[in-house]
Amino acid sequence: MKKLVFILIAIFSLNTQAQSSQKAEKLLNEVSSKVKAYDNMVIDFKYALENTAENVSQETRGDVSIDGEKYVLNLMGTTQMFDGKKIYTIIPEDEEINISNYVEEDNNSITPSKMFSFYEEGYNYEMDITQNHKGRKIQYVKLTPKDSKAEIKSILLGIDQQTKHIYNLIQTQDNGTKITITVNSFKTDQPLAKNLFTFNESRYSNYYINRID
Repeated sequence: MKKLVFILIAIFSLNTQAQSSQKAEKLLNEVSSKVKAYDNMVIDFKYALENTAENVSQETRGDVSIDGEKYVLNLMGTTQMFDGKKIYTIIPEDEEINISNYVEEDNNSITPSKMFSFYEEGYNYEMDITQNHKGRKIQYVKLTPKDSKAEIKSILLGIDQQTKHIYNLIQTQDNGTKITITVNSFKTDQPLAKNLFTFNESRYSNYYINRID
């Protein structure tokens, strides 16, 4: 009789997990479909990094403009631009620019252009808690890497249930570091400058340019 009870509990647990995974997948697909319909996005956000074991805590703001795969990201005094082929990292403090080729299969990081689709491969997901943030109902989805050796332990995606926009992303790494990105403003279909995603080397004549093949 006890074995039967344990089997029933196991079956119920697996069924509940499957339903949670299906709901999470449906919600994530709704988010992805919605953002892919926009011509472009301009996002202002808060970036916070915390590692209590190392007594490290920092908070700053940043902004990013995204048009398809292309993006310009401003964060911590550094600008990173992706024109669809190359990544340009501009560091004014050091008067240095690093230029590298983008190789998708070798890039496991969550880039701005991947923020709304990175979960489509390599993650298991399930529904998590729901919270109210200033009158907005935020549904969290927990993502866990399928690769047991991944540096990322888990990711929580907070999704506004009404707009289907991402409210925040909480990434926890194996070393205890927690990175939280919270969206302050989310604008779509903006009149972006035509040359926004074009690197103009002549503007940086005094910079050291490091070309990484």
